[in-house]
Amino acid sequence: MSTAREKEKARLFTRRSLIMAGGQAALMSVLAGRLYYLQVLQSDEYTMMANENRMNIRLLAPLRGRILDRGGVEIASNRQNYRVVLIREQTKDVSRTLDRLSDLVPVSDSDRARVLKETKRKRGFVPIPVMENLTWEEFSRINVHSPELPGIQLDVGETRHYPYRNLFAHIVGYVGSVSEKDLRNLEPDPLLELPGFRIGKNGIEKYYDLSLRGTAGTSRVEANAYGRVIRELNRQEGSAGDDLELTIDVNLQNYAVERMGEESAAAVILDIHTGDVLSMVSVPSFDPNSFTTGIGIKEWRGLQSNPKHPLSNKAIAGQYPPGSTFKMVVALAALEAGVITPEHRVYCVGHTKLGRHKFHCWKRGGHGKLHLREAIEQSCDVYFYDIAKKVGVDKIAEMANRFGLGEKLDLDLFGEKSGLIPTKSWKQAVRGERWQVGDSFNVGIGQGYVLTTPLQLAVMTARLANGGKAVSPRLVKESKESAPDDVQLDEKSLDMGLSKAALQSVLGGMFDVVNGVKGTARGAKIKTEGWEMAGKSGTAQVRRISKKERLSGVLKSSERPWKDRDHALFVAYAPFNNPRYAVAVIVEHGGSASKVAAPIARDLLEEALRIDPVRKKARDDA
Repeated sequence: MSTAREKEKARLFTRRSLIMAGGQAALMSVLAGRLYYLQVLQSDEYTMMANENRMNIRLLAPLRGRILDRGGVEIASNRQNYRVVLIREQTKDVSRTLDRLSDLVPVSDSDRARVLKETKRKRGFVPIPVMENLTWEEFSRINVHSPELPGIQLDVGETRHYPYRNLFAHIVGYVGSVSEKDLRNLEPDPLLELPGFRIGKNGIEKYYDLSLRGTAGTSRVEANAYGRVIRELNRQEGSAGDDLELTIDVNLQNYAVERMGEESAAAVILDIHTGDVLSMVSVPSFDPNSFTTGIGIKEWRGLQSNPKHPLSNKAIAGQYPPGSTFKMVVALAALEAGVITPEHRVYCVGHTKLGRHKFHCWKRGGHGKLHLREAIEQSCDVYFYDIAKKVGVDKIAEMANRFGLGEKLDLDLFGEKSGLIPTKSWKQAVRGERWQVGDSFNVGIGQGYVLTTPLQLAVMTARLANGGKAVSPRLVKESKESAPDDVQLDEKSLDMGLSKAALQSVLGGMFDVVNGVKGTARGAKIKTEGWEMAGKSGTAQVRRISKKERLSGVLKSSERPWKDRDHALFVAYAPFNNPRYAVAVIVEHGGSASKVAAPIARDLLEEALRIDPVRKKARDDA
């Protein structure tokens, strides 16, 4: 019995052993098959994955394209950026290292706090920026004492630089760091994710950002499991951004800024045949370098609180009643509609009545009997009340639109305003009121609802001076070899279809404004023979004068608070017999247009004729 039981146990053990051995063999076969699959069949794929973990491709920021004036002078460039970074793992005490650095160069409390905060967030080997845009002296001082500054490393990069500071701030704009809003709104671009990468935030820098930005380069580096770079394997530099050549002349721009002085003002100078913007000034201005390097709170608040609004580009975003500078448009509307002739006469007694209301002329005693050319010369309001009533606001608006008023001119800048040229339907739609004859009176002298920008007034003047050709303003030259003197205008596409006789009547009146015996701006004439200018002054009221004030005697402009003074405007072109340049000037709260704005316009035109940037560029290119 015992023998049979032992045999049964032995047989059972042998069966179980065979089952376990078979299971082990099957498991080993699976493992061997998987190992063969991974090491042989998938060898290339896993080798590539291992290399990808070890090899990193990093983007290299390209050099930003330069911005040049019409003669090739750099007005936005790149310069070396001397900076200091800290590597935490290379110093035992970050605070002590920063203290030592502060003995050499001033480290602000905000920079110190930022660095200490980033040392807790970032890995020990990751460089943390401490200071940027050091002077060469500061950079050298730190370099000499570098053995005493564990963890501190010096680095040289590139940063945007505006050598003319405030001179081109409103045109060129500035660059700044990429914000979360930028990442949401801009087209995807890996460059935007690069630490410290800057994009255009304003002006030409923003409008042509993609062109100026360039194409990224790459750096292939070997890194360990923690992401630390061991060595660079190869590098391929990117392509620098495109250079942009503007139509602006640096010398004329510099003169214009100096001539405007401390005023709150704007001026635009155009080539009347091509629309090239030779100078565009808005003062006061600001230093765009402050925004590139990081503007301080005190400086920012100072710019924001300044009553003269230095951050605003008044040349394209300032909207002002054009005052009497609008009278040429009103005159042409009446002439083209056939409701008057150049010999149409109006008797001015100093006012005109409309029902129980009086609409006053600027000259209290009146001008007497005037025809059109005399009315422009002496800027008679009563004359233009009369013809505005005759022609109607819709005809005036149509003519104004033909001269570029009341609509954006699509200059290469963001923030341009359209102004406003009212019509009967506009008032009904926007204000829910019918158009009144009194509204036409106000429009006739460039007041009421009418709003224009200095750029629009300059374009209006250019189109008058060039014989009625609808040139458009431009800031960026189409090609480097194009010379303005060689530009062939398409007469059919640009011609506004104005009567030559009507134009001559209006232009003759503008000539008399400056050169006539009774011209309102005769004190601002250009005396150089052959350079004579034609122009028109305008005064834009910033508040209505009450009947009580008029009876008691209106205070002189100089006697009123600055904010209550009228805006002074002047538009002009020269030379009269062979027009080349047009200018529009506005001085906010400047008071008398003939005494303030007209002399500025005269001096700007004289300087333009002296420098003659259009013909100079043509000669240089020849």
